[in-house]
Amino acid sequence: MKKLDVRLLRMVKHSKGQFISVTVIVAVALLIYIMFNMTTINIGNAVEHYYGTTNISDLEVELIRIPQTALSDLKSIQGISDVQGRVSVDVPLQVADKDEKVRIRIMSVPEGGGKINKLYAPKGELPELGDDNVILLEQFAKARGTKTEDIITPYINGRKHNLKVSGIASSSEFIYLMENEQALLTDPKKFGVAYVSETFAQSVFGYRGYYNEVLITLQDQDNIDDIADQVEKKLDKYGVKRITKLEDQPSNNILMQKIDGIKQMSALLPVLFLVVAAIIISIMLSRIVNNDRMAIGVLKALGYSNNRILSHYTKYALAIGLVGSVTGIAGGLFLSNPLSQVFVSFFNMPLAGLQIQYSYIISGIFLTSIFCIVSGLFGARGILKIMPADSMRPEAPKAGKRILIERVTFFWRRLPFSWKMVIRNIMRNKRRFAFLVLGLALAYAINTVPLYMSNAMVTMFKVQYEEYQKMDYTVEFSKPLNERAIKDISHIIEARLIEPKLEYPFELTNGWRKKAVGIIGAPQQTAFYKFVDRDNNVVSLPDNGIFITEALAKTLNVKKGETIVIRSFLPGKDDVVLVVANIVKQYLGSNAYMNIDVMEELLLEKDMVTGVNLATDDNLKEKLKDVKNISAVRSSGDIQESFEEYLDTMIAAISAYMLFGGILGFALVYNATIIGISERTNEFAALRIMGFDKKDIYGMIGKENAIMAGVAILVGIPLGSGMITGMAESFSSEMITLPVILTPTIFAQAAAASVIFTIIAQLATLRKIYNLNFIEALKSRIS
Repeated sequence: MKKLDVRLLRMVKHSKGQFISVTVIVAVALLIYIMFNMTTINIGNAVEHYYGTTNISDLEVELIRIPQTALSDLKSIQGISDVQGRVSVDVPLQVADKDEKVRIRIMSVPEGGGKINKLYAPKGELPELGDDNVILLEQFAKARGTKTEDIITPYINGRKHNLKVSGIASSSEFIYLMENEQALLTDPKKFGVAYVSETFAQSVFGYRGYYNEVLITLQDQDNIDDIADQVEKKLDKYGVKRITKLEDQPSNNILMQKIDGIKQMSALLPVLFLVVAAIIISIMLSRIVNNDRMAIGVLKALGYSNNRILSHYTKYALAIGLVGSVTGIAGGLFLSNPLSQVFVSFFNMPLAGLQIQYSYIISGIFLTSIFCIVSGLFGARGILKIMPADSMRPEAPKAGKRILIERVTFFWRRLPFSWKMVIRNIMRNKRRFAFLVLGLALAYAINTVPLYMSNAMVTMFKVQYEEYQKMDYTVEFSKPLNERAIKDISHIIEARLIEPKLEYPFELTNGWRKKAVGIIGAPQQTAFYKFVDRDNNVVSLPDNGIFITEALAKTLNVKKGETIVIRSFLPGKDDVVLVVANIVKQYLGSNAYMNIDVMEELLLEKDMVTGVNLATDDNLKEKLKDVKNISAVRSSGDIQESFEEYLDTMIAAISAYMLFGGILGFALVYNATIIGISERTNEFAALRIMGFDKKDIYGMIGKENAIMAGVAILVGIPLGSGMITGMAESFSSEMITLPVILTPTIFAQAAAASVIFTIIAQLATLRKIYNLNFIEALKSRIS
């Protein structure tokens, strides 16, 4: 081994505490990078395998009624591979607890299981379906503890049907079990899917020889928009309600959002960690080079070139990068397995093996090495200024001068001596102090993000269901009814307020941009909906025109005052051009809103309603469970309850993110303190002679760290605000609009976390101060 390499090992051994703390940061960066990227690969493989095995539909068409014989016409469209019809209707389910309201979606399956959206049975083959048995969706069966041979009792058209559970299976279209786009949280205990024979479904729902949904698979995805247009034209006469592409399918949409979120985290967090590691490495090497001044002079005198000595110290930085890389990669590969398992388990699909993508390992090592080498060169650049002869003499002290604050004599005279020492030391090392502040500010900003996410989720649900939508219940009819249905309902239940609701899917078009969404018609002076524009002004539904939500406006690239084309799926209805009267806030889902009277006149039929919104204390679900033509009864309370269960999972994720920020803060403060102690040993020894005890000296270091943390928090506030805004922008989608919330609580909690980690880091250096040999340091200075 070369002499310089032996010296390098001694350097590592001498500074092992700092070496380990920086290596941990690099290791965490690589761990996050590898773990998240390997997980997304494994999930992608699982999705591809599962979708391929079950032959998931590329297009799903909801319509009023289509005869079985009409399906063969669709196959004439070039690009369509397979077509399959089915009956799908939501009904209530009778359960042991009468107060518990459970809904189940009855879906027909062709004889033999069909070719599209095939059910997946990990534990063997599925039984044939008859008139008295069902196959239950796995998530629902697990949540309710239902097993094969059990009996379930759905209410279908006011009648109870006792059906035996003959099998349990999973489905690729329900990997995230959602009742609809509005109910974003999965609640498999209260909503499930039961698969029945086609004959049974057509018989009990009155669809003999007909379907109300069509599933389509394509030969390739390139022309999906054109094919969807052709399908719509061909099925127009059958009352098309909505055509949903796979990318817009709610379950798939949620899955893709989660994968995108992981990808974004895998790209952002490692870079932040490596930037902080680079700052620490640079400061560490700067201090080491300064301490090794005489040794460097000797090396130069012996004939070692600047480049050779520079590379020797850069190897120290590279060693941190390589050790951290190997450790982080090993940890990332190890943790990617359980994380992938948890993810696919959450989405209820099988894991199609674990894959290691070596390109990520190579790119991770390369990226880390670049960061470490650059920071090493920056930190060790002082080598170039050291001359052999000069290095034999003690370094001339830096020229001192009065700092700015000293000119404020009234204030300066009243400062205790220890505080004057602290402030002067900071001002002597302004550049280093600035770098440390920047690093700690980044750690602080990282802490604000998980706190924001938890606040945003809580606020989002609270505002959505307590402010923007104030109804206690929403009742959906199974088909459009005359307004007289409202009176019928008011005779059954006792409601403080009841409003008609008209909700129907339409395609909104702006140029080449188009989106199929539900337009909701409400009374102009509605008591249940509160519309708030982008300037937080409360606005009312216009006489003419349409309100669209922010997410929809972004998708269509349309602004207030511009026009959009509303394309109806109903046969015989012409396209309607409407002015966007305003763009309103809505955090969950993506909709458009109209005055119900105008909507009836322009888009549908007079006196037509598809549901009602109610304010009531009555037991609505119990009283309406046997009422015909009601497809769903939803309460805001159920959604809130589901969200509270979801919060438990979110708190665990927030704790993990806070830990990342804490590791950064700890490593920064620990290294800064160790470097400060190392550089100022002689100064501390002199203070001891003057009567300062170890506690006083430790207190001075604490004051420096307190100032650094305080300034870092101030700098970190705009950094955190920027990260929060970017996070809200990148995580918002057509289904969720994350509000940008910049409350003092978020920044105060992040500050408290930063202070705690700073205190912990300083406590870790306590032993260094108490073990300092002040007498030896003083002797060295005197000699």
